[in-house]
Amino acid sequence: MSAQTVHVCRADYANTRHAQVLVDLLDAYAQDPMGGGEPLSDFAKQNLVACLIARPQAFSVLAFEDASEAQPLGLINCIEGFSTFACRPLVNVHDVVVLSAYRGQRVAERMFELVQVIAQERGACKLTLEVLAGNDSAQRLYARIGFAQYQLNAAVGTAQFLQKWLG
Repeated sequence: MSAQTVHVCRADYANTRHAQVLVDLLDAYAQDPMGGGEPLSDFAKQNLVACLIARPQAFSVLAFEDASEAQPLGLINCIEGFSTFACRPLVNVHDVVVLSAYRGQRVAERMFELVQVIAQERGACKLTLEVLAGNDSAQRLYARIGFAQYQLNAAVGTAQFLQKWLG
């Protein structure tokens, strides 16, 4: 398989094949150490696609080995947000999944090309994402395709991603 033969498309949440591939790929990612090492809950598996359909700010990109869409390779889930400073939409890349057998073959890079096109179509000013400090291969990919740590002023440092669970 070469990067040129990879078929990349915007996921159609109403397409049962795309919907199942999306859930399966996200579940594989969740079970990976970089995804937390635990499978998706039954609730998430059963409701994820319907919840994405209900959110027009969400979109996903899928990668397959070829146009037959028989062998899924990867997934990127995105959620549109808003930059108050730019007064424009932004797109947060929430999940980046490439099955382990296909890593290092530029599958994610190909998916990011389509993510960028969709973000630009939406008028987004930027893409954002989070990455674990120990995920060196993902960090190399993100740097290669133009991502950098966020900062407004070097004197105050780079931004940190924080979370607070709400039950």
